[in-house]
Amino acid sequence: MRDLGLVGSSCGGLDVRFAAELVAPAAARGWRPAVTLTPAAYRWLEAAGGLDAVAAGTDLPVRSVSRLPGEPRPHPDPDVFLFAPASANSVAKLALGIADNQALTVLGDVLGAPGITIVVAYQIHDTRVHHPAWQRHLDTLAGAGVTLHRLDVRRPWTEVLDLLP
Repeated sequence: MRDLGLVGSSCGGLDVRFAAELVAPAAARGWRPAVTLTPAAYRWLEAAGGLDAVAAGTDLPVRSVSRLPGEPRPHPDPDVFLFAPASANSVAKLALGIADNQALTVLGDVLGAPGITIVVAYQIHDTRVHHPAWQRHLDTLAGAGVTLHRLDVRRPWTEVLDLLP
């Protein structure tokens, strides 16, 4: 079993699709999901009653906050990360190096590092692609070796698992 850093942010469908279309299928494919959520994503799943389904897909704790000094590390150091769903806000922050929550810290710490695979599957409104900074954010991440994929709400999120090595 290989460790997968699975990071999620708050996007439409997170409450019903994250566990069913990412966590459980990743585990079924032999990955050990180390799940880290943005604070908003954690709250969404908690409010929807979806945290139990996420936790059932891994033997590791589901994280959304950083650990305190002296606390043991709750997750291994995977060499493969999947950020899905990634909101436009989180994509922009990652590209700019803003690590203002645990999920972005996990990714920011390994972005561009040799031997690390990162796939970012983002979900955005069609109007977002016209924002003058959007393409620069994608170009920055691609330049750091990130594989980018736009999620389509009409298609299963499991398709991004095919992008993992």
